[in-house]
Amino acid sequence: MEEKVRKVEVAISLVLRVGVVVSVLVIAVGLGLMFAHHSAYVPLRGHFSYHELTSKTTPFPHSLSSLGHSIAAGEGRGIVVLGVLILILTPVLRVAVGVLSFLYEKDPPMAIVTLYVLVVLVGSFFLAGA
Repeated sequence: MEEKVRKVEVAISLVLRVGVVVSVLVIAVGLGLMFAHHSAYVPLRGHFSYHELTSKTTPFPHSLSSLGHSIAAGEGRGIVVLGVLILILTPVLRVAVGVLSFLYEKDPPMAIVTLYVLVVLVGSFFLAGA
């Protein structure tokens, strides 16, 4: 039993570590592309306002379809958003691994509770977008 618990802990740890590292790398690549294509972003002082980057009028992708188009076009801002999306989805994947781990440990009540948490998490993404 102890070996099963250890395997589950390692799997969960791996999911979290890989998710964070991948998201940081994707964001770094996106920022590099963004700064390479938009030299006005590089200086930290001057007339450029960084508030322009976060307003609703910026060309940052605000939907999944615009994110897909932005990534397909190789735009740095779309790649940055993808990295943030990976970071947001990492804990959700951790909960999914939790469901599988409880099934692996033959603990159906905890698997059901964790599955409920997963359904609520995924559902909250759809409710927030509405």
